[in-house]
Amino acid sequence: MKVAEIMTTDVFLTAPTRTIREAAETMQRMDVGSLPVGDGDRLVGMVTDRDIAIRAVARGMGAETPVREVMTQDIRYCYEDEDVDSVARNMADLEVRRLPVVNRDKRLVGFVSLADFAHCGDEESSEELLKGVAKPH
Repeated sequence: MKVAEIMTTDVFLTAPTRTIREAAETMQRMDVGSLPVGDGDRLVGMVTDRDIAIRAVARGMGAETPVREVMTQDIRYCYEDEDVDSVARNMADLEVRRLPVVNRDKRLVGFVSLADFAHCGDEESSEELLKGVAKPH
């Protein structure tokens, strides 16, 4: 099974110049915990609800802080034509619950998450990923 078969394709990018308030409002509206950050058609980062809480609010930054100041720039991703087994192992090793999915031109085409794996029918991949991301810290 390929990642393209289980990924979510309804993805909204936010710009690095948007405020963390706007990013949080978008997360609330879309009921998601993270947003890819795009500059034009390039994926330049990710911002999560945790980034906003820990990197901004906990440090006293205001709601008008640009996303670029709190986003994660070191982006991990997978390709849409990769096998789910391989991606699950990679996500478990990285201890991440979601990954952006790009095509071979490195354009964002979707997201794959722990929930996608849990519902894909590949119990082995799902279990491996869960064990990787659920490690105690």
